[in-house]
Amino acid sequence: QVQLVESGGGLVQPGGSLRLSCAASRSISSIVAMGWYRQAPGKQRELVASITSTGSTDYADSVKGRFTISRGNAEISMYLQMDSLKPEDTAVYYCHVDTDWLGPRRRYWGQGTLVTVSA
Repeated sequence: QVQLVESGGGLVQPGGSLRLSCAASRSISSIVAMGWYRQAPGKQRELVASITSTGSTDYADSVKGRFTISRGNAEISMYLQMDSLKPEDTAVYYCHVDTDWLGPRRRYWGQGTLVTVSA
């Protein structure tokens, strides 16, 4: 079983920045895509950003121009640079990895890291 671990969350003032990291416990073959979702209290989980195996990226309209997703040098590592943070960015952020290795496409999730944007 693959475990994903997020880190980098915390409390930040509006306008500030945070960098989230995601790393896997072991190698994963045939990665289709990786990404970040978030879930605010009382709301559904929503896509924040994703990156495919070819490097194509996609962002939620609410974070375009402020957040940047990237892959690290390690095989399974990913970052989310969050700038110009707003109170409405407060949520638990989850990373995911999609793979179709030896079967249908499936998704692994991390346990989440809390980001709080408040003065």
